[in-house]
Amino acid sequence: MKVKLFDESHELDLEANVNKFLSDFEGEIIDIKYQVALSVYREEQIFCFSCMIIYT
Repeated sequence: MKVKLFDESHELDLEANVNKFLSDFEGEIIDIKYQVALSVYREEQIFCFSCMIIYT
């Protein structure tokens, strides 16, 4: 079993990177975990979109 981690500041970048990984992938996907984190620094909102793909 292995994992592949993705971490992006914009959801469309995460989507593009995950889709690229999956288009070249040969194996079995066991699970995909998705998470969004938000932080506020002064007046700025900082997003973190992440995904973990568990596969064999």
